[in-house]
Amino acid sequence: MSVQSKIESLGYKLPLAPQAIAAYIPANRSGNLVFTSGQLPLKDGRLTLTGKLGEPLSVDDVKEATIQASLNAIAAASAVCGGLDKIVKIVKIGVFVACSPNFSEHHLVANHGSNFFLSVFGEAGRHARFAVGVPSLPLNAPVEVEAIFQVADAP
Repeated sequence: MSVQSKIESLGYKLPLAPQAIAAYIPANRSGNLVFTSGQLPLKDGRLTLTGKLGEPLSVDDVKEATIQASLNAIAAASAVCGGLDKIVKIVKIGVFVACSPNFSEHHLVANHGSNFFLSVFGEAGRHARFAVGVPSLPLNAPVEVEAIFQVADAP
């Protein structure tokens, strides 16, 4: 089953590559690696959720937002490497969680993204990862996901 078909079988649609909201590009290719900028949970140009974990959002509240940010990372990578079929594996993801000072379940928020990448890419979706809490994110987003992809056919 193709990556596109797997995404659709999970009930999602790959968005167009996100537009930058500041002075950066959504993804940059170097050889056979694609590095995405941090992707917010934007869908059709709007955040799917705002706020902080622990104030009052829970880990479950941000599942769909984390998946949307992950989809945006996939779309950004696909746009610079020539398509989903060029993605060989997910090397690493980083998950930033906007949260209150006492929140300590960053790893569980990041699991939403990790599990999505695994569902879409299978074993090629197994990756290294970091998850970190921050006091705020752009546009009051609750989560931001960045990723490093290995791609085929280095330019």
